[in-house]
This record gives sequence, C-alpha cells and structure tokens, in this order.
Amino acid sequence: MKISKLLASAALTAIAATAASAQDVTLRIQTHYATEHPSGKLAAQFIDDVQTMSGGEISIEMFYSSSVVATTETWDAAVNGILDCDMTGGAYQTGKNPAFQFVGDIMGGYDTPWQQISWLYYGGGYDAAQELYNANGMQLIGWWLYGQESLSSSKPIAGPEDLKGWKFRSPPGLETEIFTEMGASPIVMDFTEIFTALETGIIDGADASGIYNNVGLGLYDIVKHATYPGFHSMPSDHLACNKDVWDGLSEQHRRIIDTAMQKLTLHTALSNEKKNAEAAAELAANGVTLHDWSAEDRADFRKAAQTAWDGWAAKTPEAAALVASHREYLGSLGLIAE
Repeated sequence: MKISKLLASAALTAIAATAASAQDVTLRIQTHYATEHPSGKLAAQFIDDVQTMSGGEISIEMFYSSSVVATTETWDAAVNGILDCDMTGGAYQTGKNPAFQFVGDIMGGYDTPWQQISWLYYGGGYDAAQELYNANGMQLIGWWLYGQESLSSSKPIAGPEDLKGWKFRSPPGLETEIFTEMGASPIVMDFTEIFTALETGIIDGADASGIYNNVGLGLYDIVKHATYPGFHSMPSDHLACNKDVWDGLSEQHRRIIDTAMQKLTLHTALSNEKKNAEAAAELAANGVTLHDWSAEDRADFRKAAQTAWDGWAAKTPEAAALVASHREYLGSLGLIAE
C-alpha cells in the first residue's frame, strides 16, 4: 500500500515537473540600440526584470545593434519566425501601411511623453493601434519613448520665420512634407553623414535626436543653436511580438512582460528627461543658444503638421482611423490646432 502511494506521488511529481517545464519559453528579440547605449542598458534591465519575475521560466535572447537583420527588416523577421519580437519602432513600417507613422512618430502632436503615453493607455490608442498590428501578424505590447527631439543649427531657429530656406538633415516621409510646407529645405541623408555635412556647410542644421544624444554625436562642437525643449518629433520605439507567439504564452507570462514593459516606458522617459535637462544646462553655460518656441509658434507648427496628416490619412483607412483617434485625444488635451 505504501509502495503504491509512493509510486502515485512520484508520478504526480513527474507530471507537475513536465507541466512546469512546458511553461518555459525563450523569446528572441532584436533592438537597434547598442549594449552601451543608454537605451540598450534600459533594455538589459527589462530582460532582467522579465527573467526574475518569471522565476527563470521566460528567457530572453536579445540581439543588439540589429545584429540579425537590418533594423527596417526586424518586423518581417518576427512575422516570419526568424525572431519572436521586434524592439525597434513602428515608423520603420510605413512602407507596409502609412498608418504606422502614427504609432511611430506623431509629428507635431503631443508636447510631452506623458501625454503621448496617455493616448496609448487612456485615449483609446492601444485598441486602435492593435488593429493595425494584428492585421499585420503582430501584437503591440507597449512603447518606450525618450521625449522630444531637438533641432540643431548653425543659425538661430527661434520660430517659424527662421525655418525659411533652412537646410537641414531630415528623415524621409512625413517630416519632409511638414518642413517643406513651412519653407525649410529638408535634405534626407544617413545619420552617419550629419557631422561632415554640418562641418562643410552642406546643411545648416539637423534633426538627429534628443539634445543629450546630440551632445554625444558632437553636433555642438560645430553648431551653436538648438531648440529646447523640442516640439516637432517624439518617436516611439515599441515592443511588438509575433501574434502566434504572444497568443501561445500563458496569461501569467504575458502579464509579466507587459508589466516589465511599462517599467521600461517609465524609466526611459524619466532618465532622458534628466539627461536632457543636464545637457541643456551645460550647453547654455558653454555658449549654445537654446530656443524655446512660444505656444503660438508651436501652434503654427502643429497646424502645418496636421495639414500633412490629412494627406497621409487619405492613403489608407487604417491611417485615417489613427489620425482621427489622435485628433480627438489632442482636442481633449487642448492641443489641437484650430
């Protein structure tokens, strides 16, 4: 009798162990950030949080600096099973659908990262974006964004009038349309070409990143003007996973990853706010002029941006839906251009 009980107990233990091991999962994720980059270090903390909270049941293999495929190909690699998740940004996928612009970089939209994040969680943004992601075989988990980017310039950019004829490095797409409408001359070029182009006078300025990162790029060794706080661009990086992979996770594991992602969101915005403020103070002390656009000037830029939004909204029903969602929420925040 005792032997039978022991055998039964052993069998139950084996079944429980098998069930536990069946829950173990490894996620292969690619980010465009390097391990030594501040965002790369935050991503490493995200990995540690997930692995620790799951008691080791979830293991994350992170590929930094787009080491598996090119940054723009990360999404397709996740959809096709080469990777499990994409930790780059939605704006890289505008070629699939222009709607991705409005989950990647809502140019001329929100003033602060907190407003933009609130659209996602409290303005209907998560559901609106999820329709787009699911239709393309992916699940949006969350955002991590570092706040407003700053424009750097060799000449004053104190308001819209200073944009007339201003030659600057711009990413392709929506931004070029907005600044062209305002009289600037955007020039699309690779990130690696900015320093030399500024040094040789090919361009007057650049849209590169936040002011802290621009210091790291050495831009203010050449130019002595910048917008701060920024107003024009606040890109959102995302965590998006293959939908089948995500649906195959237990509810417990999904909740752990979501919670860790929200912590990453918070600390990305907090840490960059501190670093940008410190960088701005140091630049001002060293003779760089910081231009804080007035509310009226910001409204002029937002109006030009929203004119460009309408053109993109006409491209696909998904883009139209996301633009409408942003307009409604921006209106509730008193930020919509009249």
